[in-house]
Amino acid sequence: MSDVMPDRLSVDPDSPFHDADLLARGVGIRFKGEEKTNVEEYCVSEGWVRLAVGNRVDRRGKALTVKLQGPVEPYLKGE
Repeated sequence: MSDVMPDRLSVDPDSPFHDADLLARGVGIRFKGEEKTNVEEYCVSEGWVRLAVGNRVDRRGKALTVKLQGPVEPYLKGE
């Protein structure tokens, strides 16, 4: 299997950018050079991440997020 990370990835199973197999392998995200563990979605080409805001959820049960701009570096954990 190729180790090329997708341009966009989401942890939400309802998203068209969700990839359960890749997420099961373990994906890490560096945002502005800092490791982030609360990333819900990212896009490398557009340079943004969506971070979960605490344990808050909206009325549909989805995590509340904030979108931040900056350089995004996804990688597979353990490699």
